[in-house]
Amino acid sequence: MFLAINYPSWIHPEIFPGVPFLGLLRWYGLMYIFAFGTAYFILSKLRKEGALDSPGQTTTDDDLFGFFGFGVLFLLLGARIFSALVYDTSGLYRQKPWLIFWPFNEAGQFTGLAGMSFHGGVIGGLLGMIIWCLTHKRPLWKWVDAMVVAIPLGYTFGRIGNFLNGELYGRITTMPWGMIFPGAQRFSVSIPWVKEFAEQAGLTIAENARLINLPRHPSQLYEAFFEGIVLFLILWFLRKKKPFDGFLSGMFLIGYGTFRFIIEYFREPDADLGYIISVTDASTYINDSLFNISMGQILCFLMILAGIGIILARYFITKKQKEK
Repeated sequence: MFLAINYPSWIHPEIFPGVPFLGLLRWYGLMYIFAFGTAYFILSKLRKEGALDSPGQTTTDDDLFGFFGFGVLFLLLGARIFSALVYDTSGLYRQKPWLIFWPFNEAGQFTGLAGMSFHGGVIGGLLGMIIWCLTHKRPLWKWVDAMVVAIPLGYTFGRIGNFLNGELYGRITTMPWGMIFPGAQRFSVSIPWVKEFAEQAGLTIAENARLINLPRHPSQLYEAFFEGIVLFLILWFLRKKKPFDGFLSGMFLIGYGTFRFIIEYFREPDADLGYIISVTDASTYINDSLFNISMGQILCFLMILAGIGIILARYFITKKQKEK
């Protein structure tokens, strides 16, 4: 028997809940500021190390700011558009695409841009960096390598923001660090396995209770640690050991894709999408087979393949250039 951890009651999505005007300020938005600030700081450090310099070309602060700003702009566009068109199954954004960037709900309440996809952010950010490097005649893969080193630590703050929002939690669990999220789906206490699960979690079912909230994997924190901190440390260690430009970009895609693919087994998929590939009848909050695959895992698999492809392509291109 273990005691589940209750999601801290003092955490609210709003920084100043209930305060007029200030109530619009949300932790998730603040985490984005921390994320971009951290990424820019790391990119600045790499510039000082000469990671962005080319023969006869020294990178200035203006170059760095322009490159970073262009990449971030396209990252946000890609993240929002991809989320709206791929993860929303209602068809609303296809029928009314202008609502993709509309930050209010039908009642006129400010909600911000609900839904951002990291996979879409990668695509959009890469497109932005390609455009900037081509228009400013800078070596693309050298600059992208620097950016991917800066991304993971900033990404950590994004996942912490998800945790503070009480969203993107994982599947139900009997692990001792399982956490009860207030917004999670509740289960009928009349179901035998629910009663058994509650007992294992050390939860007391009230006499007249009909529903109960079960502990979940805090998968946002798993992602913050592995896809953020651990991936950053790996890339930071490799930054001065890369054999050719493009190597770190490929390693970023492989590393992120691998970590995220594994963590998806603990994270609950979007209810409206469920499993894209399923060999059992398991629901989204329980996965009883490694062959039940979510949309996130399919996208991660494609990221891994893309990373391998970039490394192989850059290896042979670099080798051919040296032989000339």
